[in-house]
Amino acid sequence: MTIAPFALERYFSRYEFSVPYLLCSSDCQSMTVAELLALEEGSPQRLQQLHLGYTEYDGDPALRSEIASLYEGLEARHVMVHSGAQEAVHSFMRAVLRRREHVVVHSPGYQSLHSVAEDVGCEVTRWRAEEASGWALDLDVLEGLLRPTTRVVVTNAPHNPTGWTMAPSQAERLASLSRERGFTWFSDEVYRLSEYAPADRLPAACDLEWTAVSLGVMSKSLGLAGLRIGWVATRNEAAFAAMQRYKDYSDS
Repeated sequence: MTIAPFALERYFSRYEFSVPYLLCSSDCQSMTVAELLALEEGSPQRLQQLHLGYTEYDGDPALRSEIASLYEGLEARHVMVHSGAQEAVHSFMRAVLRRREHVVVHSPGYQSLHSVAEDVGCEVTRWRAEEASGWALDLDVLEGLLRPTTRVVVTNAPHNPTGWTMAPSQAERLASLSRERGFTWFSDEVYRLSEYAPADRLPAACDLEWTAVSLGVMSKSLGLAGLRIGWVATRNEAAFAAMQRYKDYSDS
């Protein structure tokens, strides 16, 4: 594997746990185990009785069912759990993309959203958001970037690091473009549920378009980074099956 060094993670590796004050994190204040268990009556006892054997590769059915409840009309079978969002990004890109296919990626953004696709051998085009426009993405620009070989379009909203999020009309238009042009919309939604006003919350991409893949994680909005639980949610059976095949080699 010749993937480019992950600059942000190398920075964190050097400084995150060795400085007295950390001012560059992007997640909420994390909970303690006691604070988490206090949210549900009887959970400390159930935790002590938890069997630590293998579970299903797609994730425990009860966990997948709870995650599915965050979406409209999804069931546990539409959710695949991973060890954090990073593994989910890697699994999706490796399972779905092929060499010389074209990928459009929201930029600036988290490095793995473009570096993994580049390492696969894809042609990656940056769909740049500009400060002058409040870091908003321009759907007209996207239409000009699309090619017959465009396989995936990647977005991140609410956006890291600017906080920008799409208007509902933009999300609906992107879902329509996905249907019309035949690409898969991969939507990084790890900051979803962190909106100050719930009315500003976008529908998940997987609720707007059946082929779309939504990425979620417990580390950001929920303050549970140490649990290392991320997931994808989608009704796209082909993408889901491809990820299952790939995960068989990484989660055994």
